[in-house]
Amino acid sequence: MSQLKFEEETFVSRGAVFEVYRRTIGCGFLEAVYQECLEK
Repeated sequence: MSQLKFEEETFVSRGAVFEVYRRTIGCGFLEAVYQECLEK
């Protein structure tokens, strides 16, 4: 398995995405909604 160049940053980014998806707004929205939540 290859190592990610920015493994720690990738881990934090993915964690934020899952936090928004699972706990903040849930599923069923368009991508733009998730992008706006991640920006905030």
